[in-house]
Amino acid sequence: MMEEFTFHKAERLCSQKIIGELFTSGESFLSYPLKVVFLKTDLPEPYPVQAAFTASKRNFKRAVKRNLLKRRMREAYRLNKPSFQGEIASKNLQLAIMFVFVGKDLLEFSTIEKAMISAFKKILTKI
Repeated sequence: MMEEFTFHKAERLCSQKIIGELFTSGESFLSYPLKVVFLKTDLPEPYPVQAAFTASKRNFKRAVKRNLLKRRMREAYRLNKPSFQGEIASKNLQLAIMFVFVGKDLLEFSTIEKAMISAFKKILTKI
């Protein structure tokens, strides 16, 4: 079944209101090179998790590099999310998550994926 490895538009965190709440009252931690900010909230979509990805313009002047990092983060998320979403859904929760790339230089996909997996584990222990 391939369906669970997709990353639909409805799973992306787009709501400015929720993103604002996320940064004002969400919990955050570092899973280097990712800073993870998450918030238990009611989402407008039926998915257990909505995620957003960002890389700072201060550290990466060129949009090409920022986009590459965001693509790598999204791919790491997409490949490792089924078990994570299963855990969240089994607890009947909905989460909004923002992944911020805080590293200073471009990193390989494997490094980002390891950080993403450890971030998932930390989130599950914190909720």
